[in-house]
Amino acid sequence: MERLCKYIYAKDRTDRIRTCAILCHIYHHALHSRWYQARDLMLMSHLQDNIQHADPPVQILYNRTMVQLGICAFRQGLTKDAHNALLDIQSSGRAKELLGQGLLLRSLQERNQEQEKVERRRQVPFHLHINLELLECVYLVSAMLLEIPYMAAHESDARRRMISKQFHHQLRVGERQPLLGPPESMREHVVAASKAMKMGDWKTCHSFIINEKMNGKVWDLFPEADKVRTMLVRKIQEESLRTYLFTYSSVYDSISMETLSDMFELDLPTVHSIISKMIINEELMASLDQPTQTVVMHRTEPTAQQNLALQLAENWHTSPTSLCKPIGGGRGSGGPGNCADPIG
Repeated sequence: MERLCKYIYAKDRTDRIRTCAILCHIYHHALHSRWYQARDLMLMSHLQDNIQHADPPVQILYNRTMVQLGICAFRQGLTKDAHNALLDIQSSGRAKELLGQGLLLRSLQERNQEQEKVERRRQVPFHLHINLELLECVYLVSAMLLEIPYMAAHESDARRRMISKQFHHQLRVGERQPLLGPPESMREHVVAASKAMKMGDWKTCHSFIINEKMNGKVWDLFPEADKVRTMLVRKIQEESLRTYLFTYSSVYDSISMETLSDMFELDLPTVHSIISKMIINEELMASLDQPTQTVVMHRTEPTAQQNLALQLAENWHTSPTSLCKPIGGGRGSGGPGNCADPIG
C-alpha cells in the first residue's frame, strides 16, 4: 500500500486520483491500528478543508475513512480523538447514507427514479459495510467517558456546554421511561452505565458496558477484542474516579489515596497521577499530603445555598425591571406604569 500510494503521489497530476490514494492510505493505516500515522497524514493532506467540493464517491470514501480513524483511536484508548472523528457522521443522523451503505426512506421520496439509480450505483458492496451499531456504540461510550466527568465537574454551572448532543438525547430518552427494566438495546446499556458512572460506581458501569449481550453485539466484532475490553475497564475505572472526586469532594475534608486505590482497583501511582493532573488543571481544589498519601480538600467552591444566592444576585442585576411592580391605579404619581421601589 505504501509503495503504490507513493507512486501515485509522485506521478499523478489530477487531484481526484491523488485524493483517493491519500484516503485509501489513511484508511489502511487506521485499519491496522497505526493511529498516529493515519492522523498525521490526514492533517498534512488538509482534505477536511475542501472535501465538500469533491464528487459524491470521494465524499463517501472520506466519510468511511473518518469513521475508521475514530474506531482506530477508540481501540487505542484515545476517547477524545475517537469522539471528535465520529462527531460529524453521528450528529447528522444520516450515517447509513453518508457511508454509502443505503438510502434513507425520506431521501427516496425526494428523488426521481434516475437520481435513485445513480445513488444506488454509488453504494459500497455489502462485504465492505461498517457495522452501524458498533459505530454508534463507540461514539456513545466515548461521549460517556468525556461527558459524565464534565457534567460532575460543572454541575452548578448554568452555562455549561454539551460535548455531545446525541448522548444527552439518549439520557433524556432514558429519563422519560415510566418503568425502567433491565437494559435490552445497546443504547439502553450505555444509558444505564452512564447513570452508574455518575454515582462513581465503576463496577456497575463496567457490568452494563461489558457483558454477554454487549460482547455479542459490539465488542466481539473488534480485532483483538480482549485488548479493547481491557482498555475499556481501565478507562471506566479512571473516569469513575474523576467523577467520584468531582461529585463528593465537598463531603470530604480529606481522603486517603489508598482508600481510592482500593475503591477503584487502580494502583497507587495511577491514582496519584490522575489526582495530580486534576489539581494542576484546577479541576479539583485540593492538595496532596505526600507523607500520609492523603488528598486534602480546599473549601473554595461555593455551597449549594451560596450558588443559589449567587444566581439570585446575578438575576437581580441583569433584570432589575423584573422587580418593578405596578402600584394601584388612579391618578397621581402612583398611577399605572410607575414601579415600586424594589428596596423598602
